[in-house]
Amino acid sequence: MSKKQLYLVAVDGSEWGNRAADHAIRQASLTGADVKLLTVIPWSGYQPLTVEEIVNRPLEKEQEEKRAQEQILDPIKQRHAGTDVHVESAYFWGHPVDVIRRLSKEEGAAQVFIGRRGRSRVADLILGSVANSLAHSLGVPIVLVP
Repeated sequence: MSKKQLYLVAVDGSEWGNRAADHAIRQASLTGADVKLLTVIPWSGYQPLTVEEIVNRPLEKEQEEKRAQEQILDPIKQRHAGTDVHVESAYFWGHPVDVIRRLSKEEGAAQVFIGRRGRSRVADLILGSVANSLAHSLGVPIVLVP
């Protein structure tokens, strides 16, 4: 028996991320794939910190994790609870591009879905974006959802 395909969906609480999740779950219902929602909480171990930031950092991390689960991941899972698609969710700390790239390999994702914000081409050239960086470096098919 072959292993089910996995669709990895990067969400950030935005309408674009929600559309990417909805699209991935619709596609999974047609193909029989499983879906894993993920959100990445930006974190750098190299940021300079003040004494106050060091004291408050564990509490802030706990609050960020709770917010990620309750405000980003849980609403999507609840919205699709009546479907036949198996949906998992998880949050991770780190740089979004690095985390998504690593997880797509570790999880053996068949496709990665991500919302594509409607910025101009000039802004993308100057600022870059998670979606743009992944599209050029991921190594698995990526669906950019407008």
